[in-house]
Amino acid sequence: MKKLLFAIICILLPFIGIQAQITGVGKFQIYNTFSGIDYLVIFNGIDNNSEISYNGNGNIILWYKYSDRTNPISNLKYITPEDNTGYILDVDGKKYSIWVFDYREHLPEITSVQPATAQENDCENLKISIAIAHTNMVYESLTGRKYTVDRFFNLEYQTLEWSEGDKKWIDKKVIVEIQLPVSALNIDAPLRDTHFIVSGDQFAVDLGLEPVSYTSTLYQAKAVRCKITTTTSERTEKNEAERPDKTSLSGSSPLDVAFESNGNVPITTFYRWEIKKNGQTIISRNDQNHRYIFVESGTYNVVLRVSNSNQCAYSDSVTINISTSALQVPNVFTPNGDGLNDEFRVGYKSLKSFECWVYNSWGRKVYYWNDPQKGWDGKINGRDAAPGPYFYVIRAYGTDFDPKSERDKVTKRRVGEYLLKGDINLLRGASE
Repeated sequence: MKKLLFAIICILLPFIGIQAQITGVGKFQIYNTFSGIDYLVIFNGIDNNSEISYNGNGNIILWYKYSDRTNPISNLKYITPEDNTGYILDVDGKKYSIWVFDYREHLPEITSVQPATAQENDCENLKISIAIAHTNMVYESLTGRKYTVDRFFNLEYQTLEWSEGDKKWIDKKVIVEIQLPVSALNIDAPLRDTHFIVSGDQFAVDLGLEPVSYTSTLYQAKAVRCKITTTTSERTEKNEAERPDKTSLSGSSPLDVAFESNGNVPITTFYRWEIKKNGQTIISRNDQNHRYIFVESGTYNVVLRVSNSNQCAYSDSVTINISTSALQVPNVFTPNGDGLNDEFRVGYKSLKSFECWVYNSWGRKVYYWNDPQKGWDGKINGRDAAPGPYFYVIRAYGTDFDPKSERDKVTKRRVGEYLLKGDINLLRGASE
């Protein structure tokens, strides 16, 4: 007779092993983790060839049913079990409790899975109604206390998850464990159309069976989401402090930023951009994506609100900081072609206008430029200028310039105003 065997390992039972034995087609599982009982045995079908056998070194072996604890049903190492029946194994006077179920007699039936009719806020949370018919599996301890076997099912559905690495929404499978009894389950509202699938229970999985399953009709998502991403126009000239790169949300003005809404299309259908400074809205747009050049120094709050015809809404925001202005002028430059300090350039940040005039010692203008990212290369009409001191005049205004501000008592300048005069020394040496 072909036999399928399983063993129970129990540290507390060094001299006893219990093994269930069945013949023919079928599987079983044994558990020693349930409260109030030593072993719970679940068969996938019980017939006349099914057996539970004791495999150990005991001398006197007696089997009893819970229902008759005085008259043993067997003194052999095995018995033929029955569904929903408790047994006592007595080995040399030590008793062990065993309860047996035939899983086929307690199969679950999932009859309905669907969003509940009444929803409080299905833009954020969704209540799923679940109907599962099954026979409770109830066992007893040796003291007569009754326990209901916990049965677990899985609710599965699809949603979207934001990927920071990919900067986009990606599909995500969600699996929620359900413990019976349950009539409804609250979940995060899916961000895409999906079916709801309930399957189980865990005993079907343990027995290697195909779990029963129920698939709902297609749910049309209502919840909307957005995730602002930005790309900033970068500048590379090193004489600009806090110059922006592609990821900058703060720094020297101007900051040219492209904003993408990344709504969960096609669920999201309406977009509203607002840019605020000091609590006041300075611009609003209804485009899906947006671009804006931040010039004036200060802190800006960029808010995106998305919605749809189902009256679901969501918002996201980012903060932009534009630095206050600064301007520094060197006192020497060395246009010798070594790539170091070859031009007379100012160090600056957040300037909205700039002009510089350079004069020689006789007061003759030799150079002029109005882009702070550029400078004088030490040439006059294409020829190297003579080494020595030159005189500059700079007039510049920062993005924080306030014509109504009071003049500084020392510099006599208003906030963000730069009216500078000074000497710049042109030095030439051997090119390295």
